[in-house]
Amino acid sequence: MTDETGIQDLVDSVAVVTRSLRCPSDLNPFARRESHPLLLPSSLLYNKDVSVSRRYQLSGSTAREIAASIETGIRQGHLNPGDGLPTVRAAAAVLRVSPVTVASAYRLLKTRGFVSADGRRGTRITQAPALTLRHSAPLPEGVRDLAQGNPDPDLLPSLAGALEAVDPAPSLYGEYANLPELIEVARLDLVADGIDASSLAVVGGAADGMERVLGANLRPGDKVAIEDPSFTRVIDLMGAMGFTPLPIAIDEFGMLPGALGGALDTGANAVIITPRAQNPTGAALDANRSKQLLAVLAMRPDVLVIEDDHAGPVAGPSEEAGVLTLCADRLRWSTIRSVSKFLGPDLRLAVLAGDPVTVARVDGRQRIGTGWVSHILQQIVAHLWSDPKAPQLFARAKASYSSRRESLVDELMKRAIAATGRSGLNVWIEVAEEAETVRALMQRGWAVAPGERYRMESRPALRVTSAALREGEAETFAEDLAAILRPQARTYSA
Repeated sequence: MTDETGIQDLVDSVAVVTRSLRCPSDLNPFARRESHPLLLPSSLLYNKDVSVSRRYQLSGSTAREIAASIETGIRQGHLNPGDGLPTVRAAAAVLRVSPVTVASAYRLLKTRGFVSADGRRGTRITQAPALTLRHSAPLPEGVRDLAQGNPDPDLLPSLAGALEAVDPAPSLYGEYANLPELIEVARLDLVADGIDASSLAVVGGAADGMERVLGANLRPGDKVAIEDPSFTRVIDLMGAMGFTPLPIAIDEFGMLPGALGGALDTGANAVIITPRAQNPTGAALDANRSKQLLAVLAMRPDVLVIEDDHAGPVAGPSEEAGVLTLCADRLRWSTIRSVSKFLGPDLRLAVLAGDPVTVARVDGRQRIGTGWVSHILQQIVAHLWSDPKAPQLFARAKASYSSRRESLVDELMKRAIAATGRSGLNVWIEVAEEAETVRALMQRGWAVAPGERYRMESRPALRVTSAALREGEAETFAEDLAAILRPQARTYSA
């Protein structure tokens, strides 16, 4: 079918839809140049692999308006990853605008990370945009929550003493941004792990730090190599900031060197690595993998490397001390250490180390926006982190998390269920069917997180927060999961 014939068919189809809705002539998009919402037939929004039977109102007479209309469709769930957009000529004919206008709209969407151009497959939706905070529905009574990824409150320090120690004198404009006591305790902690702490900034958590470092070094359209599976906020950041994510396969020891090398060969501008307590898989670098990745990264000294050390001293593995850094001697780098897992999520604070230029840019941009992280929060964190009893508390938490995690992995292995979880608060379990398994576990009294929100190209799985397990629950959970998976295995092998 020629392009002209295809366009005419689309025009005729739209006309039929318009007449069937009894649209008045002054709303007919073909009657005038002005933009009006247009109910597009499913033939205009196509997917070669999946039938798209929906209709969606696309509108706009400028590139920004058309791009905004498509973005709205993505945000509202009418357009999903994999859905194809109409060709530039077809969309231009239907919207009565220049093909140049539609092409510009598609370029805007590509820059923001919403679509990709894939040769003969056309322009397709690549991912959902960053969403508002995901609020979980209340769990039914009696259901154990292994889905949230939280630290155990019993393993966090009490805030009472820190709150009493807060200086009641108000902090005013023009004072120091970063509390010297906090900078000093963070510097000692980072240096002990072999991380250059000569340039530090205080930010509002790990995700805030990543956003600031990326914004200080990259521009929309740049490619970022990220772990697959990856933390949901990392994936969301890619779309929100207009970056192109390059998913890198991982195993229990982190990124696969060959996969990372391939991403660097395709032009990755940055790499985000979780050295330990990888969320959701519990992966952690060992000395051998660290050496391999350093060799790969040495081939591209210009690439920005960001380490997300979000769990800090409680991460584990139990038999390993400290963290293996990949940032030594790099031109552009940052290690971000959040206090959320070892002091408490509500403190919303992380310390960011990096090369002098990156840290200066982060500091400068922060001054324009939020100005600084609350000095009250900084005082609380400094007090808790520098407490003489803190190392003992962190060691106890690390040992407890490791015991719970290892117990769950062992119980699963006894039942021939593969799972990963070398470090951190979570265990990753591959399954044949995510949604079905999540529902079945809920019926047996367990809430777990489906892996879909963390995955790009990796296989279906569940994330289980082992940190929330009580004594004896690992065996019960493993037995319940095994009972659920046995019928699935028979179904998928039939």
